[in-house]
Amino acid sequence: MVENYRPFFQTVKAPFDTVLQSLTNFMTTVPPTLVILVVMLLTWQLASWRLAAALVAILLFVGFIGVWPETMTTLSIVLTALIFSVAIGIPLGILSTRSELLYAILRPILDGMQTIPAFVYLVPVVMLFGIGNVPGVIVTVIFAVAPVIRLTYLGIRQVSEEVNEAMRAFGATDRQLLWKAQLPLALPTIMAGVNQTLMMSLSMVVIASMIAVGGLGQMVLRGIGRLDVGLASIGGLGIVALAIILDRITQALAQPRKRPGEIWEHGPAAALQHAIRLFRPSRVNARRLDRR
Repeated sequence: MVENYRPFFQTVKAPFDTVLQSLTNFMTTVPPTLVILVVMLLTWQLASWRLAAALVAILLFVGFIGVWPETMTTLSIVLTALIFSVAIGIPLGILSTRSELLYAILRPILDGMQTIPAFVYLVPVVMLFGIGNVPGVIVTVIFAVAPVIRLTYLGIRQVSEEVNEAMRAFGATDRQLLWKAQLPLALPTIMAGVNQTLMMSLSMVVIASMIAVGGLGQMVLRGIGRLDVGLASIGGLGIVALAIILDRITQALAQPRKRPGEIWEHGPAAALQHAIRLFRPSRVNARRLDRR
C-alpha cells in the first residue's frame, strides 16, 4: 500500500532534501575561521563581547576535540528542522488565535505529540520516507514543532486587549494589528518557543541516528554500540557545545528592545559607525586643502 503512494512521499521529501543539501554543502565547505568570526560578530552584536568570547572558546574546543565536520553536519540538520518548524509553527499559531475551532483541533494533537516517546516517531517515518538525513529532518520537525505553535498562540493571546483596542481605534486593519503590535509584543514568547524547538531538535539528533542520520548523534550511537566511552563522550560534548551556542544566541534574540534601532547602538555595528564618522571629517578636510 505504501508503494502506491511513494511518489507523493518523495514529493513531500523533496523540499527538505533541497534545503538540507544546500545547508550541508555550505556549512561543510566554509572555513572554520569564517564560521567562528561570524558567530563572534553576531553574538557580540546581539548580546555582549563577553558572551561572544565564551562562544568562540566553545567553538575552538569543538575543533580541538576533532568533531568539527560532524558538528557542522548536525548544525545543518538542526537548522533545516528549525526552518521548517518555524515555517509551519508560527503561521499555525497565528491562525489558532484567529479561530478557536482550529486551536481546539490542534490542542489534543499537540498534547499527543509532546507526550508520545521520541522513539515512536521513527517507525512511521522510516516506513514512509526511508532512512538517512532527510527522514531524520522530517522526524525532527514532527517532534519539535509543537512548542513554537503553542508559544506563538500564547504570546499573541497575552497581548493586552487595551493595545488591540487602541490600534483598532486608530483604524488599523487586522494585518497592521498583527505586524505592528501583536507580533512585536509577542516576540520574546515566540523566541522562547524557537529556543525550545532548537533544544528538542538537538535531543532528537541522537535518537534519529538510529535511522542512519549522520553527525554527532552517529558518533554517540557508534560509541554506545562498541562500548567505546571515549567516542560517545566526544560526540556528547560536541552536542552540548552546539546546544550552548544555539541556546545563547536565541536567548539574545529574545531580549526585548526599547526601540527598534537599539540593537545597532552597540557592538561591531556601533564601532563601524564610529569609524566612519572619524573617517568622514578627514575626507572633508582633505578636500578643503585640495581646493586651497
